[in-house]
Amino acid sequence: MSPLLLNIWNSRFFRFLFVGGTATVLQMVLLAAFVELELMEPVVASAVSYVLSAFYNYTANFYITFGAAKTKRHIETAPKFILVSAFGVTVNTLVFAIANYFLDFYMLAQVVAIVVTFLTNYVLHKFWIYRS
Repeated sequence: MSPLLLNIWNSRFFRFLFVGGTATVLQMVLLAAFVELELMEPVVASAVSYVLSAFYNYTANFYITFGAAKTKRHIETAPKFILVSAFGVTVNTLVFAIANYFLDFYMLAQVVAIVVTFLTNYVLHKFWIYRS
């Protein structure tokens, strides 16, 4: 790997963006699969895909982004993540249900839900979990 790419990969911020981006892609792919294969109704599929992508997000951030396995245990980090994820899935599902009612396409409704959930999660992290 070139020094520039290695330097970018070693940036915690980049790894956080990478993990979050891949978790979002996973959520969208799962949502589409659940709906298009008629396995679930869109609102249920949105909630389930959020929860499944949250498991990936937690694991990848624990090991890849923050290297927490070296200094932290799941007993310390998981409870906070579970609380934030429970709040996140609630916001995601409510916003998705409302947006899906007004919009013609469930994937567009999910994009709206992702934006709102991202913003609320950021505020929650900034002012509660990582408050100075």
